[in-house]
Amino acid sequence: MTRNHRRLLRQFGVLERKFPVLRRPIHLLLHPRMRLLRPVFSIVLVLGGVFSFLPVLGIWMLPLGVLLLAIDLPMIQRPAAGMFIRGRRRVEGWFRKLTRS
Repeated sequence: MTRNHRRLLRQFGVLERKFPVLRRPIHLLLHPRMRLLRPVFSIVLVLGGVFSFLPVLGIWMLPLGVLLLAIDLPMIQRPAAGMFIRGRRRVEGWFRKLTRS
């Protein structure tokens, strides 16, 4: 397991801690048996994020789909984990500013 892969898996751990309801689906999707279905789920999530202007779909689907796709594509593991970390820090900063005022 490479350093980038471990970094990516840590981001899934952060998602599990922040949203406990996602723990079971994340473990299911990360299981090695799901290797063939994982790209399908990730592409559906990315497309849902692209069409986030529709009522049911949301922009939250895009980073989750990219993060899930990065598990099977080693060349995007480092950028995907980095973008997720930067985005998470930015959102946490916004929430800190909102709660102070």
